[in-house]
Amino acid sequence: MSSAPPELDPHAPIFVVLNVGSGSEDATGTRAVIESVLTQAGREHEIKVVDEPARLSGIARAVVDQASARGGIVVAAGGDGTINAVAQAVLGSGCPFGVLPQGTFNYFSRTHGIPAETEEATRLLLTACVQPVQVGLVNDRVFLVNASLGLYPTLLEDREAYKQQYGRSRLVALWAGVVTLLRGHRRLRLHLEQDGEGVPDRVLRTSTLFIGNNRLQLEQIGINEAPLLEQGRLAAIALRPVGRVEMLWLLLRGAFGQLGDADKVLTFPFERITVQPALRGRAGRRIKVATDGEIAWLATPLEFRVAPQPLWLLKPEPR
Repeated sequence: MSSAPPELDPHAPIFVVLNVGSGSEDATGTRAVIESVLTQAGREHEIKVVDEPARLSGIARAVVDQASARGGIVVAAGGDGTINAVAQAVLGSGCPFGVLPQGTFNYFSRTHGIPAETEEATRLLLTACVQPVQVGLVNDRVFLVNASLGLYPTLLEDREAYKQQYGRSRLVALWAGVVTLLRGHRRLRLHLEQDGEGVPDRVLRTSTLFIGNNRLQLEQIGINEAPLLEQGRLAAIALRPVGRVEMLWLLLRGAFGQLGDADKVLTFPFERITVQPALRGRAGRRIKVATDGEIAWLATPLEFRVAPQPLWLLKPEPR
């Protein structure tokens, strides 16, 4: 994270990618609030509305190209998945990056002190400073909060199905997680190679491998490696094979911030690890991976690492 920050022009145009499918707020009202704040401030701006998830990545890339050509700022308005998709396009472009959180958990924005209210967060874009933020990569796919394989992606898929039926709330998300755990799960046998750490290769049997890149989320569930994220590292969490009852007990420990002290939980920090199925001849196999709540099928081996360049985030002045 040694590269110099971009110059922040106080009159730079602001380009907003607004995902109308994120969060529970009214999309029309959200857009009106953003336009009102920026217009009253006399700030040139443009809002690109995304009404189909499949178009999000393409629109984000087009907006980044437009902002780069005009020395502008790129802003993601949506949940963690929307922020991830826009960050993927922004990373390496040199454009300052802003966030207007619209999701359920908003771990990324909360970690960096960005207000949850749209009006307040929009006003912050006009006064914020540019600061570097660590980005995680799995192969070449960005993650700002977490990446995972195994049980956790399945839990996310089930959670999204419950949200579609019962609405977006943390209570619905928690209930969906309990139902998923009670249904049972397949265990993975993974080969892990940890680069540059002096740690021998290992074969790990686990129901899920979770890679954290968000201090707030890791602190909430009680992972001791959370402070190391500010030292250019990521944190790995693996659950040793357990039954359904013990899995629910681990879920309860996580809810009370005590997961890292559980005997059945393996945690370790790293800068780079390579993960693939432990069976021979399985290189190139595609495996389901979740990044910031979005599911994709990636070819193995999977390489988890810290991106060589940071994301230049608009956030409040550090106290």
